[in-house]
Amino acid sequence: MKKLLLLALGVVLMHTPVLASDFPFGNFTVEEMSLKAYEKDKTANAVVLNEFGKSWISSGDGIPLIHEYHIKIKIFNSKAFDKGNIEIPLYKSDNNSFERVRDIEAVTFYTDDNGGVQRLAFNASNIIRENKNKYWDVVKFAMPGLRDGCIIEYKYTIESPYTLNMKDWTFQTDIPKINSEYEVHIPGFFNFKATLVGPLKLTKNTGDLERECFQVRGSKSDCSKLVFGMADVPAFIEEDHMTSPKNFIAAIDFELNDYVDPYDGTKHVKTQTWTDIDKSLKQSDSFGSQLKKSGVFKDKLPLILTGATDSLSKARAIYAYFQKNVKCNNIYGIWSDNGVRKALDTHSGSVADINLGLVTALNAAGLNTEAVILATRDHGFINKLYPVVGGFNYVVAKVNVNNKTYLLDATEPYLPFGMLPERCLNDQGRVMSLNKPSYWIDMKASQKWARTYAMDLTLQPNGKLTGVIKNFSMGYEALSKRKAIKKFNSIDEYVENLDEKNTKLKILKAEVLNVDSLDLPLSEVYEVEINLFDNMNNNRMAFNPFFLNQISENPFKLAERTYPVDWGAQSDTKVILTMHLPEGYEIENPPKGVSLGLPNSGGRFLTAFDSQSTTFTFSHVIQLNNAIYSSDEYPYLKELFNKIIQEQKSDIIFRKKS
Repeated sequence: MKKLLLLALGVVLMHTPVLASDFPFGNFTVEEMSLKAYEKDKTANAVVLNEFGKSWISSGDGIPLIHEYHIKIKIFNSKAFDKGNIEIPLYKSDNNSFERVRDIEAVTFYTDDNGGVQRLAFNASNIIRENKNKYWDVVKFAMPGLRDGCIIEYKYTIESPYTLNMKDWTFQTDIPKINSEYEVHIPGFFNFKATLVGPLKLTKNTGDLERECFQVRGSKSDCSKLVFGMADVPAFIEEDHMTSPKNFIAAIDFELNDYVDPYDGTKHVKTQTWTDIDKSLKQSDSFGSQLKKSGVFKDKLPLILTGATDSLSKARAIYAYFQKNVKCNNIYGIWSDNGVRKALDTHSGSVADINLGLVTALNAAGLNTEAVILATRDHGFINKLYPVVGGFNYVVAKVNVNNKTYLLDATEPYLPFGMLPERCLNDQGRVMSLNKPSYWIDMKASQKWARTYAMDLTLQPNGKLTGVIKNFSMGYEALSKRKAIKKFNSIDEYVENLDEKNTKLKILKAEVLNVDSLDLPLSEVYEVEINLFDNMNNNRMAFNPFFLNQISENPFKLAERTYPVDWGAQSDTKVILTMHLPEGYEIENPPKGVSLGLPNSGGRFLTAFDSQSTTFTFSHVIQLNNAIYSSDEYPYLKELFNKIIQEQKSDIIFRKKS
């Protein structure tokens, strides 16, 4: 066999040897032990001194995939002690097919109080194997003797029966790396695509042809030996409002194109088209077959649709039925776990059980409905160039009523009809139908993060503010609030908790409305007393009109952000404060109106002030008109928040009239 690895990286295969090898275990230098900070990132709490991985398809029984991993880390301070908690995930499909880890070695070097370097080897008896779920186990162990300035080093080998799943490699993590290198050996029987992900470039990218390196039952092949390396890899710093980091970090990803079975010479093509995926999904017992189980709803639909006279009311009734009667067990995936029928009977099921059942029920009611498979925000983007079913981990329903499309997820009891949970707002999904080809659809938010505060407060002679605060929450803000409320046994408990958290604000009376009316704004009305001033004897008193939900810290701190700001949905916050002062007081510094905006109408911050006699009205608005802001827009967004924070520090001064 002379067939070699297909690469998306442009590796040139040579006949000359490629120098790549693991580094010696258990050694250190004086320079490494005395290192106080990483010169290229002095904010780093730790740095990877060296990292090496090696994967190859073995000629052993079952042709296992072998993966070796070796890393040495310098820990500068206690903030990086978590690097000493090692977790090795191991995939399993059943009791007879699972990954194994072996040859674990680990050592910690540290300088003792007398200036001597001590070596602590870990105790293998402290290794713990934990069953995470039906697909994953985790092997855990802790490095011994962690202290500021120590070096930890460990290595292990994974033996995997999943030969066709070549191990990917991640160059970038939350700490910088001085050197990271990955060596791969692949027999010519197997044809992979390797893709570099992220903005960083390789500093080493070489290939070599190894003659007859693989032999199984008389079948021989050459191998491609590939080495991928990066030097001086910066840390990837996660910041608020982003999708999965793996969309943006530097890594090498592998996809199998095709392979020839070394035992019988049969060729198998693994690269799929969307036509292939459509066909496999339609024929699957765990997907297509579930969408055909309309008979399950034959007796249920008449009761569910009682009083529903038009298509939209029917869709709403079926959606509400699933929300209220089938509880989600939080198992994600596009494949039905136990089937639609069992989920209905047991009133419990996975995401796929519930939402495939929803699609089926809507179709059984005569409504044009399709399934949409997608990847959640924490799962990563779908690779649209190389169709792979495994890239999807979620499914929702798409129903078309009166020329309007509604995306539905019945797994959450407080999610309004036509609104997806935030986790689903991730690029695009693939619409799957039983009778036509699949196609892409944008997974966009149908509503905003929206909230409005209306406050009418009076400054009393004793220095306290009394009055009413009204909060109206819509869209994703209302969903978040409803979830928060439902964590308590009653609304009274929720209000009591609010009262305890706001030490300067005392809730005298409360009314919370529309908690279960999901299509209406959530309304909160509080009669309050606020301890503003100890007394009214001072001639001048300061009052901050942004006292409610003031932004105290900018969520955007990076000098440069190489990935987008992704809020999932637009946001809109409006605050209107009406305040009544006692007779004899006036405002010394009436605030000027502020109008700040982002380029291309991307958002704005506005304030307005109006005063009449002893009453003034102050309002402010924060609008973010885009769900996603590019890395080029990041400096403007960061600066807008800096200005908002600065503006919100401004006080209004009251003074007694002379």
